[in-house]
Amino acid sequence: MKVIDIINQSDKTVFSFELLPPLKGQNADKLYRTIEELLEFDPKYINITTHRDEMEYRTLPNGLLEKRTIRKRPGTVAIAASIQNRYNVPVVPHVVCGGFTKEETENMLLDLNFMGIKNVLALRGDKLKSESIFKPEPEGHAYANELVKQIVDLRQGKYLDPELKNNTPMDFCIGVAGYPEKHSEATNPDVDLINLRKKVESGADYIVTQMFFDNQKYYDFVDRCRAAGINVPIIPGIKPLSLKNQVSVLPGIFSIDIPEEFAKEVRKCKNNEDARQVGTEWAIAQAKDLIAHNVPCFHIYTYGISDNTRQIANAVF
Repeated sequence: MKVIDIINQSDKTVFSFELLPPLKGQNADKLYRTIEELLEFDPKYINITTHRDEMEYRTLPNGLLEKRTIRKRPGTVAIAASIQNRYNVPVVPHVVCGGFTKEETENMLLDLNFMGIKNVLALRGDKLKSESIFKPEPEGHAYANELVKQIVDLRQGKYLDPELKNNTPMDFCIGVAGYPEKHSEATNPDVDLINLRKKVESGADYIVTQMFFDNQKYYDFVDRCRAAGINVPIIPGIKPLSLKNQVSVLPGIFSIDIPEEFAKEVRKCKNNEDARQVGTEWAIAQAKDLIAHNVPCFHIYTYGISDNTRQIANAVF
């Protein structure tokens, strides 16, 4: 089932969460356990992240550096298909610009379509750690709206090879990312909103937000989107704090604010276990407030940790 249909057909707030594929060399047992611990709360769909190649430098015995290209978390397509078939829950694999050519993207979408997966989240993706700015692959997309356009073309049976005939359309539901406190690289919130509108005008069906810890940021963001003519559903994304240092680390990584009331309580914590409980209680309060405001769905960024997500779901359902 498509995410947009799930949202439109539901008369109450639904629940979804996001998972990372296992690291290369590991099996999927932990990932499956995470899903099984959350199934009783009836998640309507599960997002699966996609990770680009990374550059790694190793020192050789002769003292020289060797540059290697690795992908630490391969297997998004296989994991997504396995989850959907194993648990009969729709999956939303991420499709990213960074690290992929248009041809590789088309082939990934072909594989997803063959496996009966009808939802994707279209993202530009992160820049390499070694880069000061995002650099697309040669023959790749520089912006998420371009990626959305490619997926929309496939809805119409328009493949990259113009000589292909009698092509089968791929009917994907397309989600994109929104940033209540603006993307870290955007000049200002107005420019960020213009970029978001481009993604929606290119054919996106819904928006899921970056994490935020102040619900008013989300409500203000929705109001600004509506005023700008962006009328697709906007799903709030929640990240329950799991480590004490995240209260100072997350703002720098994601360009977000931490409410002082929340930060003060985290700073009082003696260890990560205490901080995780404070973070879970804060996320529960966020979720209850969002549901009271009739959001279409609330989406939890689990990062492979299920106990706090389970506490949140148990408290609000």
